[in-house]
Amino acid sequence: MKRFLNILETAAKILLVTAVVMWVGDWAVFRMRAARGTAFDSVQVEEFLTTALKGNKQEYDYMGTAQVTCARALFPHGGAPACWWVRRHRTEWE
Repeated sequence: MKRFLNILETAAKILLVTAVVMWVGDWAVFRMRAARGTAFDSVQVEEFLTTALKGNKQEYDYMGTAQVTCARALFPHGGAPACWWVRRHRTEWE
């Protein structure tokens, strides 16, 4: 049992260090792109509004399309979501 816990603890440490290194590297690349002015992009998304009705029913209204600013990075930076995520989720529900 002790051996299993040691292996689990080591794996968790490796995972944590890997995640931190990836985030720092992604942030550094984002900052370099920000200095050149290429850190952000724009993606067109469709917006929908959900309205609750009587009797546990929902009404869905199409609000149109809008441009969403996104960060060209693996993780969200600068208050904007990552572009790869926005491109895969082009519908926005409010």
